[in-house]
Amino acid sequence: MNKSIFYAPYIDGLRAVAVLGVIAFHLNEAWLPGGFAGVDVFFVISGFVVSTSVHKMQTAGALSFMASFYARRLIRIVPALFVCLVVTAIASALFIPSAYLSDSNQRTGQAAFFGLANIVLARRSGDYFAPAADFNPYTHTWSLGVEEQFYFIFPILFFAWVAGRRRLSTAFFGTALGASLVVAFWLANVNQTYAFYMIWTRFWELAAGVLLFQLMALGGHSFEADSRPSRLANLGGLVSLVLLFVGLATAQAGGAPIPAALLPVLGTVGVLAFLHGRRGGLAQQFLSLAWMRFVGRISYSLYLWHWPVFVLFRWTIGLDSWQTRVPAVLLTAALALLSYRYVETPMRRRGPGLHRFAAIGTGIALMVLGVGLSLLIEKTQPTLSLSTVAAHRAAWYVDWRSANADRPACAVESEQVEHRGVPRWVLRRKPCNERVTVDRTLHVLGDSHAVAYAEMLSQFVRDTGARVEIHTRGGCPVLSLGLAQEREATCAKHNDSVLAGVRERMKPGDIVFLPSLRLPRYADLASESDEATVRDAVWGEAAARARATAEADAGPMLKRFTGMGVTVILEQPKPILKINPYRCSDWFNRSNPSCARGDSVSRVVIEDLRRPIVESFARLAAIDPSVRLWDPLPVLCSNSDCAAQRDGRPLFFDGDHLSGHANDVLLESFTGLVSGLAGKDG
Repeated sequence: MNKSIFYAPYIDGLRAVAVLGVIAFHLNEAWLPGGFAGVDVFFVISGFVVSTSVHKMQTAGALSFMASFYARRLIRIVPALFVCLVVTAIASALFIPSAYLSDSNQRTGQAAFFGLANIVLARRSGDYFAPAADFNPYTHTWSLGVEEQFYFIFPILFFAWVAGRRRLSTAFFGTALGASLVVAFWLANVNQTYAFYMIWTRFWELAAGVLLFQLMALGGHSFEADSRPSRLANLGGLVSLVLLFVGLATAQAGGAPIPAALLPVLGTVGVLAFLHGRRGGLAQQFLSLAWMRFVGRISYSLYLWHWPVFVLFRWTIGLDSWQTRVPAVLLTAALALLSYRYVETPMRRRGPGLHRFAAIGTGIALMVLGVGLSLLIEKTQPTLSLSTVAAHRAAWYVDWRSANADRPACAVESEQVEHRGVPRWVLRRKPCNERVTVDRTLHVLGDSHAVAYAEMLSQFVRDTGARVEIHTRGGCPVLSLGLAQEREATCAKHNDSVLAGVRERMKPGDIVFLPSLRLPRYADLASESDEATVRDAVWGEAAARARATAEADAGPMLKRFTGMGVTVILEQPKPILKINPYRCSDWFNRSNPSCARGDSVSRVVIEDLRRPIVESFARLAAIDPSVRLWDPLPVLCSNSDCAAQRDGRPLFFDGDHLSGHANDVLLESFTGLVSGLAGKDG
């Protein structure tokens, strides 16, 4: 049994400050640049409140204490989270097409049921502040993962307090806080993504709340009755609140959690310390306003629902104007109120009456059921989706297995193999009665654009009997003639390994095909560049110097292939679009501001952008007759423009990657070139 918990209304006000700061930041970063630090405020409050709620818990031993603690936390957190995640999974299946921009979404959501979303995000999704994070409806669950991981550790360190060894427990938390701070400072300079997401760099914030409670209790503060009025405490609370607001206004994204969280945490600790149990004072009065207390009470549901709603708006009609932001906020409020009224409140009332093992079992059952439902929704997404992208998958998505549907007797097999730590995909045709017309290996080297030709290449294997090996690493182009990512150390090392491995395996008569991104993007996964930026990236002085250096380096690199009797095919730059067609394909997303720039680009503009690279390739081919050029642009573009679709069927999936239909369209051109080379060499 526990003694009744002292209600401190200002804590609900603090929760309101935290959640409103986060919501404001997510609506428009310019409104409150440090609003993301509202999560840090939540962390401190959580550490403090959970300590005040269990410090008088009567228990027979450590296991009993931990079981009671976990039961309370599971009943408090899991039901509302379960409902939100399942509804979000359904809405995502309906409105978010499967794509690279969304490929981590469901993994994140499934991990969130078990409090592991932060780990998935750290490993798979990169920077929290990167544009791609804005399109994952589960990104916000990273903080719940941190809290749940903290709650797993908390009772182990706190039991000494309950057992009467208070100073020992305080020493545990003090040591852990110090260690976490050291790790946070160190990791901020080593891996900012891990520093942001992981429990070991956030533990100090939650521990600060626990330590505050423990130090106050050791100092004689009562957590069951009001404290004496104090003008000095009121002044300290006001100064702390101002410090908190300064932190929320000035925290910088690049410094999260260190040093961005320092002021918000310090301010929150001050407000909790100075105001607890006291009446009066400006800070206390402000934080205890009725509407602040109400927002604080529903803050958990507000936090759960605001992000999925905002992300669904970004995927559909947008979230860039008052006309879309106001409905998004209203929908968030409505869902939060429903969650609070019909999920949170009933569980709060009935939870204490449940036996602790029944509560734990219920929480775990909901987690398992949630993951099962999420997997089922993911599996049936192509059927559930309202998007034409899902309804016409063969036209939009590149799938090497399409070759088997057309000619199953000569099915194409795919195998992933590895050489010196570098993986590659090998495509080969099963033995069949059809004649082999290209009896050699085609080595394909490039970035994600190499994989974007997988369907065309598999059909080429089916039709000719050739063997194809695809070496690819997203974001690492080969012979881009100037793109910065190719010069980055990681890509340069990878490309060197791939080139060396191919030279070891290739034989005279083989063909090397080099498809890659070679123009700067108008539209990236979740961001856009204007005309001037793109043009400067091609025609600017820095670009010209980089291209000249790359061209000079390309000659010897190509010679190392052609000198061994191998033909090299250089893919001329494909068109680039100003929108991502798969995000603008349906009635519910065509009005999105990201689609406003139109689904076609003038062919004159594209020809002008790619002219320097075309000229460089022409010079390389003129020097070495074993270097051949293949140009997909004449097939993809009309005389006047390069469009996302032709005759109602997509040619591009996003701003520069080809669709499955485009692979079909380009097959004849590519097969003709390679078959001609094979016939000539033969």
